[in-house]
Amino acid sequence: MREINIAKVLVNMRKKKGITQDELANYLGITKASVSKWETGQSYPDVTFLPKLASYFNISIDELIDYKPQMTKEDIRKLYRGLSADFTSKPFDAVMKECRGIIKKYYSCFPLLLQMGTLMVNHLELVKEPEKSASLIREAKGLFSRVRAECDDVAVVRMALYMEALCSLISGDPDTSLELLGGTIAPALPPESLLASAYQMKGRTDEAKSVLQVGMFQNIVVLFNFFPAYLMLCVDEPSKFDEVLGRALVVADTFDMKHLHPGVLVGLYISAAQGYVAQKNHDRALEMLEMYTEIVTSEIYPLRLHGDTFFDLLDNWLDQLDLGTDLPRDEKTIRKSMVDVIVNNPTFSILAEERRFKHLTGKLQENFK
Repeated sequence: MREINIAKVLVNMRKKKGITQDELANYLGITKASVSKWETGQSYPDVTFLPKLASYFNISIDELIDYKPQMTKEDIRKLYRGLSADFTSKPFDAVMKECRGIIKKYYSCFPLLLQMGTLMVNHLELVKEPEKSASLIREAKGLFSRVRAECDDVAVVRMALYMEALCSLISGDPDTSLELLGGTIAPALPPESLLASAYQMKGRTDEAKSVLQVGMFQNIVVLFNFFPAYLMLCVDEPSKFDEVLGRALVVADTFDMKHLHPGVLVGLYISAAQGYVAQKNHDRALEMLEMYTEIVTSEIYPLRLHGDTFFDLLDNWLDQLDLGTDLPRDEKTIRKSMVDVIVNNPTFSILAEERRFKHLTGKLQENFK
């Protein structure tokens, strides 16, 4: 992170101008000792001296204090990783206090605010008190709202809008969510095909392939975000439910989602198990939970976004994501949630005395000690 660094600037500018500390002190009407303390970082100039210093060196006050109220993408990524890890090892309130200090310090760095709000939402499950949880959602929503209103980066604003709508849903306010999202879906106009054609026309075949791979990868991941929600809407139609699940599993097998992106596949299994419980089909529910357990206790760690032998041109794109190849939660938190979603899920309490259920919960708890 970049801090105020006036000491270094003063030293560099004074030497560039070829003057001594005495000469600078005489110009300002102060002692040489004061200039020395500024340059060694023992103290800062009084605010009244900043315009004089900036004018003397023919630079702006922003350049003089070398304070950038922005963080680089890599700064944000490192910060997010660190705070996400802290949530697993430190008191929640202590980490949130640190988060709020950072937010206050970089309140005009909109990509940072977006990630800080996302961090809060992704660790909401750590908050057990309903009032505290609701307050945290409101706080995150406020950050997303600020980003949406003030930022001029279209991609950042789009993500902030999505997260603000998500917060509204979590808060039990579907009307605001519908209002934010417009209530309708505009026809998709994917740029990937145009970009690929443009690259191909210029003879840049590998870049054309890479663009199309990114498009396919993203849309497959999005598809697996749709499947669980659609499954739950079809619970009252068992035949339709089975058809949706069957098609989803075929796609999963075709693209080897078990290895490519197991995180989206486990969500499908959980939703399918919940649906079968609602249909009182306990055998199928247990089958889904066993498939879930098989994946989450396999060699999928550390969890990272990655390509495979088919998606072999994703690396550069993945590296450019806000969090790079990292997932939005620390691995320890993810592992704990993988147990909790089964063991502490009231939906599955009806299966608690089943031998198969006891076996898989025991396996989960043993693997994630």
